Amino acid sequence: MSPAKQRARTYDPAKIRKAVLAQFGNVREAVCTLTPEQLAGPTRLGEWTVRDLAAHLTMAVETVSRNLERDEPGKAELTLLEWPFATASRAADIADGTRSLAEANPDLDALYTRTGERLTEALATAPDTRILAARTGAMTLADYVVTRTVELVVHTDDLNAAVPGLDIPYDRQALAACTRLLADALAAKAPGGATEVRIPPYAVVQCIEGPRHTRGTPPNVVETGPLTWIRLATGRVTWADALQEAQVSASGERADLSALLPLMG
Repeated sequence: MSPAKQRARTYDPAKIRKAVLAQFGNVREAVCTLTPEQLAGPTRLGEWTVRDLAAHLTMAVETVSRNLERDEPGKAELTLLEWPFATASRAADIADGTRSLAEANPDLDALYTRTGERLTEALATAPDTRILAARTGAMTLADYVVTRTVELVVHTDDLNAAVPGLDIPYDRQALAACTRLLADALAAKAPGGATEVRIPPYAVVQCIEGPRHTRGTPPNVVETGPLTWIRLATGRVTWADALQEAQVSASGERADLSALLPLMG
């Protein structure tokens, strides 16, 4: 079953919009406290500095406002479950755009203020059914805003990892949506019912071909926390390292997800 055929769960658009605004606000408050030395520090994202990463976060949500200003496509081309697999092709463009944005905006406070105001206005007025001409593929606004929870949560984690003691909080709804979308993407990539992947308290999915579990304790079980799952799904941590550090438990002959991860880079 392809991602296009996999049935996606539904999300409450109003709650998702609120979550995106809340998480962007969490990041903004933290970024504006960073010193020049901290902003110049490295991240786990190759050559990106903390400043580059902070600038990228504004770019990730500015796409909502910018795409709403573009002509509306005739129809949506990309489903929500297809989005995680469509992002890799844009990696080089994203890196170039991020560096240019960081260089052009030395005042991060002003950049975050401007981006936040535009995002708030866009989400307050645009209908959920509006189709956006996103570079990964045309999507409805409702679906596209769910993808912004992934961008915000993943890069919040990147910032927290890069700056000791930063500890940016995660909006619960944003963390839940990010976790669920990436869990559903796994089920779309490896459809089946042989393995149960548990990510409490937000998601449980069945995946991988083989004997389907019907009752009692499943023979193949993977369990981990939301942030570890997000790091696995996006390549921030490897399956082997997560197992070795007891960040994930896996039991059963079909409980090895290493060949399926990461889902997106």
